[in-house]
Amino acid sequence: MTSEVEQPTAMSEALGYEQARDELIEVVRRLEAGGTTLEESLALWERGEELAKVCRRRLDGARARLDAALAEETGTKDEGDEGDESL
Repeated sequence: MTSEVEQPTAMSEALGYEQARDELIEVVRRLEAGGTTLEESLALWERGEELAKVCRRRLDGARARLDAALAEETGTKDEGDEGDESL
């Protein structure tokens, strides 16, 4: 039973941001449309929560990479500026 719970998470983690976002949009659309049983609605809700976490992790990772690149660029510019001041 544990593998059934872990498997969707592993599959979700393999999704790219755009794939997870698109599936999340579809989940929300189905929930808003109604016409599903309670069990189906709960399964959709759980899937939506899982997909939202995947999207958040992807966005956080992208933000960290961007921050690191900007910090590196700023550090390089600062070092270059210091050299110019000594002339």
